[in-house]
Amino acid sequence: MKGPKLFTSKLISRNVRLELYNTLIRPTITYASETWVLKENMINKLMIFERKIMRKIYCPRRTEDGYWRIKTNKEINDILKRQNIFGLINKQRLNLLGHVGRVAEDNIVQRIKR
Repeated sequence: MKGPKLFTSKLISRNVRLELYNTLIRPTITYASETWVLKENMINKLMIFERKIMRKIYCPRRTEDGYWRIKTNKEINDILKRQNIFGLINKQRLNLLGHVGRVAEDNIVQRIKR
């Protein structure tokens, strides 16, 4: 049995689906990501996951000749230029680095860092 069709439902507007993704799913996926060792295959898997969700949120569109088509990777990447999941992880890493850099010298984190 497939899960709920939350992101493909026509009862929920696109803006609400985007908000749900940005407030519920994205933080869950990227929890503690500032400590991850990201290899190329992990980055690709995260990007594939995000494009798949975005395709569901932006739904297939009917073309002028009556056929349905889903958005291509290029179209999804254009939508995600605001910030893709990899950019979010890099931003979280920089935030963590800033926090670690500002802690007092006698703090346990500073002693571990050296």
